[in-house]
Amino acid sequence: MMDVPAQVVYSRPESLTSTPTTYCPGCTHGIAHRLVAEVLDEMELRENTIGVAPVGCSVFAYNFFNCDFVEAAHGRAPAMATGIKRVLPDRVVFAYQGDGDLASIGMAEIMHASGRGENITVIFINNAIYGMTGGQMAPTTLPGQKTTSSPDGRDVEQAGYPLRMVEALATMQGTGYAVRRSLHDPKNIRLAKKALRMAFEVQTRGLGFAIVELLSSCPTNWGLTPKESLKFIEERMIPVFPLGDFKVHPALEGLRV
Repeated sequence: MMDVPAQVVYSRPESLTSTPTTYCPGCTHGIAHRLVAEVLDEMELRENTIGVAPVGCSVFAYNFFNCDFVEAAHGRAPAMATGIKRVLPDRVVFAYQGDGDLASIGMAEIMHASGRGENITVIFINNAIYGMTGGQMAPTTLPGQKTTSSPDGRDVEQAGYPLRMVEALATMQGTGYAVRRSLHDPKNIRLAKKALRMAFEVQTRGLGFAIVELLSSCPTNWGLTPKESLKFIEERMIPVFPLGDFKVHPALEGLRV
């Protein structure tokens, strides 16, 4: 048998550092990081990119991305991203936020950034729970879902229904792109990457505010195994947060995925 020389078929993107992950086993933050990094590499944006992460599990992002990064106060990533983009309009600026951060304490910031049509990209990780602070009910927690602050399950009569953020942001005139994808299986991960590339394309073309929501897992706070968590996304989350394109700028119609 002839010796076949080894070939590199898979490697770490330049836009990721070599720092070992600190996320819980089964958490899909790492997948989201990988996809963003691959897009930055493929679009040759790394040297011109500034990321913004606020409080929550997303705050660890600056350990893993090999680009300029700043930390914002809880919920304020869109406000900080707005300031950076206005001062440095030639830079690619993205915010990386969780659901408790974006849809609760940061609700005003995200809505007004969208309303103003700020030319930034927002990556919204929705795992339907507060991850870092102990698994409390979030604005996106599902009806009946048990959390540390809703041990009997979310009661919609008391706490209301989950907020569907991309649907709301799609109604804003300043939004150029608003979609929801998922990270629960290979097919949807590939679609998520295409959506992330489109969101950065919106910014590089100056088409306004762009947001990609990614349904993500939190095995630790859900009390599930990593495998069970992926099924939870598919069977429980997607019916409440349907996947799809909710707004696509007309200039992008030929590039839709």
